[in-house]
Amino acid sequence: MMNNLAPKRIAQVMGLIALALILGALGFQYLDNLPPCEMCHWQRWPLIAAAVVGIVGGIIANHRAGIVFAVLTIVLVAISGGIGAYQAGVEWHWWLGPQACTGSNFIYHGTLDLNAPVVRCDVAAFRLFGISLAGYNAIVSLGSALVASFALLRAGKA
Repeated sequence: MMNNLAPKRIAQVMGLIALALILGALGFQYLDNLPPCEMCHWQRWPLIAAAVVGIVGGIIANHRAGIVFAVLTIVLVAISGGIGAYQAGVEWHWWLGPQACTGSNFIYHGTLDLNAPVVRCDVAAFRLFGISLAGYNAIVSLGSALVASFALLRAGKA
């Protein structure tokens, strides 16, 4: 898919993948009423940055700057995937997560709600084929970062 692409195009593709992941997370949050936990938010920040850096960088960059934007976008997406892998391990109880891992559970639709359920990081709110949303983020983010890295190395040799 990304064979012999210019670095700025690799940055754009990675930015679009990051944007798709963010939109998917927001869809689950607002359309399926699955509020994010603290670690879910940790995964979103690098994806938001990657979407902006990748898409904007892919538009404005020349070849040399395109390499920088591509590398930065790949790193940001991989960071999100690493956090997703960490959270998936916490959900499977392979290791401990943060002690205070709760979402913004007291604010619901702009009002204070002390009866709102606590959003825990060690319990997957949704699983598909046994994999949680954090697990899918890890798979997609780390997989696409790996493919993009190889494509960028290949583009450098061309």
